Amino acid sequence: MQVLKFGGSSVADATRMSGVLDIVLAAVERDRCVLVSSAISGCTDALIAIGAETDPARRAQQIDALRRRHHAIAQRLFTGTERREMTDELDTLFEELAAAEPEACVTFGELFSTRILARKFACEGIPTQWLDSRKLVRTLGGVVAEGLTYSGIAAAVAAAPGARLFVAPGFIASDGAGRVTTLGRGGSDYSAALYAAALHAASLEIWTDVPGMMTANPKVVPAAVTIPDISYQAALALAENGAKVLYAPTVKPAMEAGIAFSIRNTFDPKHPGTLISGRPDVKEGAWMGVTSRTLPEKGEAVVCLVGEAVSGRASASSRIRAALSEAGIQPLGDVTGEGDTFFIRVRPTVEQAAVGAIHREFFEHRAVTVIPVFIAGYGAVGHELVRLVGLSADRIARRRGRSIRIMGIADSRRFVIDLRGIRPEEAENRLQGGERAEDGAFIDAVLAAAPRGSVFVDCTDDHHLHLRYAELFRGGLGIVTSNRRSLALPYVQYAALKAEARQNGTFFRYDTTVGNALPILESIASDANCSDGIESIEAVVSCTLNYIITGYDGALRDSLATLLRRAQDEGLTESDPRTDLGGKDVLRKLLILAREAGVPLEADDVEITPILGPEFFDCPLEVFYRRLAEYEPQFIAREAELDAAGQRQRFVASLRRDPAARHGYRAEIKMQRVGPESPFYWISGTENVTVVRSEYSAPLVIKGAGEGVRLAATGIIKDILM
Repeated sequence: MQVLKFGGSSVADATRMSGVLDIVLAAVERDRCVLVSSAISGCTDALIAIGAETDPARRAQQIDALRRRHHAIAQRLFTGTERREMTDELDTLFEELAAAEPEACVTFGELFSTRILARKFACEGIPTQWLDSRKLVRTLGGVVAEGLTYSGIAAAVAAAPGARLFVAPGFIASDGAGRVTTLGRGGSDYSAALYAAALHAASLEIWTDVPGMMTANPKVVPAAVTIPDISYQAALALAENGAKVLYAPTVKPAMEAGIAFSIRNTFDPKHPGTLISGRPDVKEGAWMGVTSRTLPEKGEAVVCLVGEAVSGRASASSRIRAALSEAGIQPLGDVTGEGDTFFIRVRPTVEQAAVGAIHREFFEHRAVTVIPVFIAGYGAVGHELVRLVGLSADRIARRRGRSIRIMGIADSRRFVIDLRGIRPEEAENRLQGGERAEDGAFIDAVLAAAPRGSVFVDCTDDHHLHLRYAELFRGGLGIVTSNRRSLALPYVQYAALKAEARQNGTFFRYDTTVGNALPILESIASDANCSDGIESIEAVVSCTLNYIITGYDGALRDSLATLLRRAQDEGLTESDPRTDLGGKDVLRKLLILAREAGVPLEADDVEITPILGPEFFDCPLEVFYRRLAEYEPQFIAREAELDAAGQRQRFVASLRRDPAARHGYRAEIKMQRVGPESPFYWISGTENVTVVRSEYSAPLVIKGAGEGVRLAATGIIKDILM
């Protein structure tokens, strides 16, 4: 017999239940199984709220919302008659919930999930028996009566010799008077261990959303790794002192029955996870993990370090104190504990820092700081960013003492998150098998999983992603973006994002939004933030227009229409190139430049003179190209005039000090004629040039390539490491 337990995140929706189906079907081929399940993710909290609700109308609304979630799962998993039977069964249970006493509401979640699972396996042709844990798991005086429980479970399984699979709800039980009760939050793990002990199971697997027990909470310590093998005693010590991946009471039944059990990741079923047994395959003196728990009543936190067969407590205690001292943390007392367990008390405000310091001392062999990174956008720039992270990882670690660990990637359709890290060479395949990214699901998942100090990278052209930036800042993430749309906002929104980053002790970096990898924004900001005030900024920063204008040579080369179509085909323009010709992209860049200079410029403050007249913008795209071709003689004549005068034309964005203007600066975007004395004269292709003039310094000219995915990816890495 095998026992497999699945947590709430593993059965959260129909897609995840399908993943459970695959795991259990493979197990059933090996031997008979008991499947123990939690309620679907979020259900228990919803049931607690339902039980606490005193207004009948609101209570009915909450029950109906939960009903719809379960109906949606049934709609996806079943068809025809099976679907109707499943929804009828759920409706019967929800009627019982509506009539239940407040304290009993919390016991329904596992009934819903296991009824769905049992019916689904039966529909797949697996002889399946649902077991009612309310009748089988018994408690007396708030403690599980193991004798009654074990005999009841054994008898129930023996009564169904033809069943290949048994499905049982976790978490719930009944007391001596027959009233339904629970085993506490996390109790489904305990239920699974009771079933395993009662049936003398050959194996017990606890499937959750993390890759086993880890050397620390990965949300606190990104460098944490999976513990492959650990003893019952060490696992219990970690669980009792804050390691939430394992519910501490789970250990006792398995340990007493001598059943080794593992903690596995439902979303990465090939990962071996952690094996917990009486004879761990560890070397003497090995360290297992560090965890912590807060004691609000005492105003302190206790950090716990656990090892196996540790020799020399004095030496380990000295290392703990030294690690805290190096991190600037003053403990609230001496190191205590006995055997392989060490405790140190600290202030709650430094609890996570203390865990990190001790983890570095005992578990991290190199002094390399891990930077967790979550990337939105897997187009050309995102793909190149991931590739460059893989290529440059060793060099960055060697030179900077820092390591970029990609923990999440999303495109417009799917996302994947793995706190152990996503290998760059596996990113594309992992993403293809990822979860659906609709309705902000990636941001929701990042907020739920990302450790504080992580970096969120926006490589998209999304118009709305910036609306979630504030949540990311509040979650402790820094943001690096190459998305100009996220910055060309009304000034009050732009300023609010900057303030949100400061208030949450994180950062907002966007150097690649203007000039790609060129140091334009940092140069302007450094001048603006010192006594050398900005007098003017002139910039030729439209790669599209530069490509067209510098490539045009009148009658000697391709027509302007031909150059523009080529730029469109090469992806240098928006889908409608008139967006570029009208100066909209340059406007976004000028707003960013001005705001870095301390000028609260709005789009309405900028006077734009488009390259072409209005007759080119108020027509379909093909008509536009026809008109452009018809206008070619005028373009040729203008180019000849420029050649005769020894000049060239450039589309220039400028910001100049003007006391009469609303913000003390006048801003405009227009075509200008320039001679050989101007740095704009000499640009070619997609090159950018920005000229910054300040009160006391000589003009600063910044020139270089303004286009290219490799440059953009390089600039993003620079912002991440800054």
